[in-house]
Amino acid sequence: MRARRVLISGAGIAGPALSHWLAGQGDHVTVVERAPGIRPGGQAVDFRGAPQLRVLDRMGILDAVRRAQTRMGAITIVDETGRHRSSLPSEAFSGEVEILRGDLSRILHETAADAEYHFDDSITSLTETRDGVQVTFERTAPRTFDLVVGADGIRSRVRGLAFPSPPLHHLGMYGAVFSVPGTYGLDHAGVMFSAPGRCATITSAAGRTRVALDFASPPLAYDHGDRAQQEQLIAAAFDGLGWEIPGLLDEMRRAPDFFFSPAAQVVLPRWSSGRVVLLGDAGYAPGPGGMGTGLALVAAYVLAGELATAGDHRTAFARYEDVLRPYVAVCHRQARGADRFLVPATRSRIWRRNQVLRMLPYMPGKSLIKRMTDRAAAAITLKDYPYGPQAVRARS
Repeated sequence: MRARRVLISGAGIAGPALSHWLAGQGDHVTVVERAPGIRPGGQAVDFRGAPQLRVLDRMGILDAVRRAQTRMGAITIVDETGRHRSSLPSEAFSGEVEILRGDLSRILHETAADAEYHFDDSITSLTETRDGVQVTFERTAPRTFDLVVGADGIRSRVRGLAFPSPPLHHLGMYGAVFSVPGTYGLDHAGVMFSAPGRCATITSAAGRTRVALDFASPPLAYDHGDRAQQEQLIAAAFDGLGWEIPGLLDEMRRAPDFFFSPAAQVVLPRWSSGRVVLLGDAGYAPGPGGMGTGLALVAAYVLAGELATAGDHRTAFARYEDVLRPYVAVCHRQARGADRFLVPATRSRIWRRNQVLRMLPYMPGKSLIKRMTDRAAAAITLKDYPYGPQAVRARS
């Protein structure tokens, strides 16, 4: 059986993870990415639970991820004067291993280096024929592929071209993430300031300091390619606040890695259409707290495994959905309500959140948050798929 020609749109997390598996079983993989290169910086992402760690181990990158982990401690919650009000223990947000998204992207890119990469480009059309998918690009010459995978994030171009997509399921908030110079006196730790409907978090670890500015809002209309407009939305939301906010807004405008996004979920009745399939946030983004990165790597493992063992792509795509949908549902449930924790609407709700966190170390269920997230992360039983030469033989 000849090697498949597979196009993956998206070189962030899910795309290179899938490329690693497919190239290992003999497929010819091409990756197209609209960014000019691997994106640096970004927020910290974590892995927890046996299934997620098993995938990292089977990819051969668990040790590299551990070497690059942030080793974050607690996040201190302060008021506008900087006075300590409560704290968020690291086990509530950093999982068993936490790493900066940019570092993870670099590791995945290195392990999937056999793929053919086209940066600063994107898909403009998909036309399915009896023998494949004819694809046109903004820059690259048209080509035909056996399969096309949309792993291009929450605003997926592939999803928009191949699926009758419903609007995003908005989770009530927006946020920006960017790097800043200095440490703000932090060492593998963080500090969080909340005002009604707004939250600013500074964390410093792995030699980098990052800021997250989140604010409650209904869905907004804005240009996704206009950074200045996105900065203005952040500035307007945080206008008039004290603490470190004025300085952080100044640093935001100078940051080389500014990223703005809604907190939203993607909910679709199906993840494949003919020879086109969605992977990760493009098909089922869970939103903040929904273990999206761990989900993406587990999903890449499952999709590649089903392609390795099924007789045709239709069977593989159907099995992929059957295996993964219950896990996606758990991740979606986990993320709902993040706005009530991150951006409480009133001062009284901020106070109540802080009191709960303050009492957490003294409560019998002090490890309840960790147990709940670990149980959600482990809510899938992974098959032992054949990869490598044995996968090629199984398809022959």
